[in-house]
Amino acid sequence: MLKKLAKQTLAKLSPNSYKTLNWIEINKDKTLHNIEIAKTFSGQKNIIAVLKANAYGHGIVALSKILNESDCSFIAVDGYFEASKILDITNHKILVMGYILKENIHLLNTKRCSYVVQDEATLVALGETGKRVNIHVELNTGMNRLGLSEPELDSYLMTLKQFPNLHLEGIMSHLADADNNDDYYTVHQVKLFDAMVEKILKKSFTPSFIHLGQTAGGIKEKSSYTNTMRLGIGLYGLNPLTKKDGSFYKLSSLEPILEFKTTIIKIIDLKKGEKISYGGTYVTTKNSTIAVVPIGYYEGVPRALSSSGFLSDGKKTFPIRGRVCMNHCMIDITGEDYKVGDNLTFVSSDKIMPTSVEQICLKNKLFNYSFVTGFSESLKRIIV
Repeated sequence: MLKKLAKQTLAKLSPNSYKTLNWIEINKDKTLHNIEIAKTFSGQKNIIAVLKANAYGHGIVALSKILNESDCSFIAVDGYFEASKILDITNHKILVMGYILKENIHLLNTKRCSYVVQDEATLVALGETGKRVNIHVELNTGMNRLGLSEPELDSYLMTLKQFPNLHLEGIMSHLADADNNDDYYTVHQVKLFDAMVEKILKKSFTPSFIHLGQTAGGIKEKSSYTNTMRLGIGLYGLNPLTKKDGSFYKLSSLEPILEFKTTIIKIIDLKKGEKISYGGTYVTTKNSTIAVVPIGYYEGVPRALSSSGFLSDGKKTFPIRGRVCMNHCMIDITGEDYKVGDNLTFVSSDKIMPTSVEQICLKNKLFNYSFVTGFSESLKRIIV
C-alpha cells in the first residue's frame, strides 16, 4: 500500500519537475494590473474575466490561479468542459456562456456555475431539476449569432417565471463592431440593448449583473444599465483596436502577460548555397550557422512565419530560415556564440520587440486573437 501511494505521489510530481524544451511564462503582476486598468477605462465596478479557449491560449489553469488574487465577479468560459477543469482551482464563480446539451444537465454544478441560457427548452430542462440555477439571458442586438431577439423575449421571460428555482442573475449581449473606427453600429446596439433591458426590469426581474461591453466595447458603450464588463483580449494585455481608432491609446496601459520560450537542440554549419527545410524555399546567401529549436505549427508557430518570423535573446533577433515544420524551426544565429541547451524567446512581452504579439501580427498580417489561441495546450505554463 505504501509503495503504491509513493508511486502515485511521484507520478503527480514528475510532470511538474520535468524540464521541458518549450514553455510559456505568464506574468501574475501584469495580469492583475490589466484588471485594474479595465476597471478604470470601462468605469464598471464588476469585471468578468474571460478564460475561454484555454484562456486565449495562455493557459486556463495558470490564469485561474492568478485570478484568485483578484476581485473579479466571475470567470467566464465557453463550455462546461472548461469549467470542470478549474472548479477545484478557482475561488470565483464561473459563468458558462456556451450551449448546454439537455442530456448533460444532470451533470452540471449549479452551486459554483451560472449559465447563459439561449432557449426556452433549456430553461425548462433546468427548471425541472428543481435545483436553484443562476441564469444569464443573452439578447441579440445585432451580432446575429446567439441570443434572443426582441419578439422572443416575452415568451422566454414567461417560461422563466414558471420555475421559482431559476434566478435571472444577469443580462448580456455582445457588441459586433466595437473594434471598428466608426462607432455607429455600436451606438445602435446599445440603444436596442437598453430598450430590451428596460422591458425585462419592468417585469420585476432584478438581475445583479448587466454586461454588454468587451475590451473594445468597454471603452465605447454608453449604456444606461450596464454595471459589468467582460474582459477578454485585454486581460492578456493585447489591444483589439488599430491606431486609427481614437480609443486605441486608452488601452495603451495594458501589458502583455505572456512570454513563449524554447531551447536550442542542434546547431548546424552550412555553406553558401545550401537549402533549408521543406521544399528548399530558403537558400543560404553566405556561410551560415543555423540553430534548430523544437517549436513548429503544432506548438503555435504559424507557417506564415516561414522565412519571415524571428526569435530573440531579449536584445538581438534571429530570423527563421525556411519553412516552419510541425515541431521545428531553423533560425540563423551566424556570428553568435550559442550552444545546444541555450534558450531563446519566440514571443516576448515587450511590445516594441519584433517578437511581441503586436509586432508579429502587424508584420505578418495575422489576427492577434487566433495567433495566441493557437499556442498548443500541451505547452507547459509557468506563473512568474
